[in-house]
Amino acid sequence: MLEQIHLSPLISERLEPESWRHDIDQTSGESINVRTGFYQNRTLWHWQNNNVLTPEIWTENSNGISHPLRPLQPSSVVYQRYDYQNDLTISFRSIDPEDDLATFHQWMNQPRVAEFWELAKSREELRNYLQTLLKDRKTWPLVGSINGEPFGYFELYWAMEDRIAPYYDCQPWDRGFHLLVGNPDFLGKRFSNSWTKSITHFLYLDDPRTGRLVGEPRADNRRLLKLLAPAGWSFVKTFDFPHKRAALVNGYRRTFFREVQL
Repeated sequence: MLEQIHLSPLISERLEPESWRHDIDQTSGESINVRTGFYQNRTLWHWQNNNVLTPEIWTENSNGISHPLRPLQPSSVVYQRYDYQNDLTISFRSIDPEDDLATFHQWMNQPRVAEFWELAKSREELRNYLQTLLKDRKTWPLVGSINGEPFGYFELYWAMEDRIAPYYDCQPWDRGFHLLVGNPDFLGKRFSNSWTKSITHFLYLDDPRTGRLVGEPRADNRRLLKLLAPAGWSFVKTFDFPHKRAALVNGYRRTFFREVQL
């Protein structure tokens, strides 16, 4: 149960950071669109179809952690983009604990997935797992699709309310995700290049105040660390969770929109 503790001034204006503005061609005098601003424009790919910030309302959770109140999660497609480099249309939508249960169960019970997720459970147990996540705004479970076919599962989380927060200098809008590619037809560099950039892009679009992304894969999961690199992620350090030796990885908004080619 969340208990509201205070309300900061409402943010109703559009977010217009310096990099979003058009520039002027010094030769012709014509307005030109700045690339870093273009790819931060939520009206093109994001479900909210605007660049308006949600109000910053602070709250305290049951563990006594103060954090911004997170928005409700829509039951719809929340991101869609045509990836011209790989000739793929990639999208993310909120998971449905009934309609997606059979697929989710099949994915979680694959040995290569169970090794990392440890959720090789019955359908009923996995339904309860998803329903619990959907009630908690801290974590957002999504299904990723390529050309309309589900390929993987993503759990987006706010770092401040997550177990990772004590292990680095966590900020209120930091975010991360866990993932699995359940459909083996979508394994391979072409697909990973698309979904790593797309989920990273979505996380920056979803709240323009998110300047940093974090992750904590198992330290020996070298394949995932390699897959994240083209999306602007980098290794920071190894550290010990109570249940695993982990690698801290970071992505930064500034790096992503300046250096990553979408």
